[in-house]
Amino acid sequence: MATENIFGSVVHFSRLDSLLDMCRANSLWPMTFGLACCAIEMMATGASRFDLARFGAEVFRPSPRQSDVMIVSGTINKKMAPAVQILYDQMPEPKWVIAMGNCAISGGPFVYEGQYGVVEGVGKLFPVDVFIPGCPPRPEALIEGILKLEEKLTGTRRWPVVTPPGLPGPAAAQAARMQAEAQAPPAPAGDAAGDGGAPVSASGGATGEDKAGKEAGGHTS
Repeated sequence: MATENIFGSVVHFSRLDSLLDMCRANSLWPMTFGLACCAIEMMATGASRFDLARFGAEVFRPSPRQSDVMIVSGTINKKMAPAVQILYDQMPEPKWVIAMGNCAISGGPFVYEGQYGVVEGVGKLFPVDVFIPGCPPRPEALIEGILKLEEKLTGTRRWPVVTPPGLPGPAAAQAARMQAEAQAPPAPAGDAAGDGGAPVSASGGATGEDKAGKEAGGHTS
């Protein structure tokens, strides 16, 4: 993974630095920048239904020189990688990167043995602060990623973590069955007949079917 060595200020003012971090976290300016299908979800996040303005990150800037967040939303081809690197270099410090979707994280479904056209993760070009898995991630996932970035800047989370509700209908039954199978103890080794003879009833004697068979054999003889 790419790394950077950026020297911080020698003198630190704790309260001032905390105030600046809070201001930065509440006024993130993403770059107007999309690569593939994940960019459609990013656009939906900024629209009225999900309303990214609630978190102060709706001001998508048309220039990298006015942006402090790059949301890499889509596949990075090796022909596109130099342009993406230039956009990142033109962003002023401090700046942060969100890898949105499996293609931006690791190349997604386009990674296979012998492929030569796709960068296997934006982390090979420059550092990434937040990873959002999915193909593609929903707008709620992007909002959660922005909240994680805010938490990284300030050290605190201003919105509680929401536990998703349970699955409805047959999906819930299937999930419960899979969980029960995963938690069930393994079956004992060996067959149910013991030493290979006739199955034995709970009382230790032969079962009813064996007795009926013996009686039938006795009548025929």
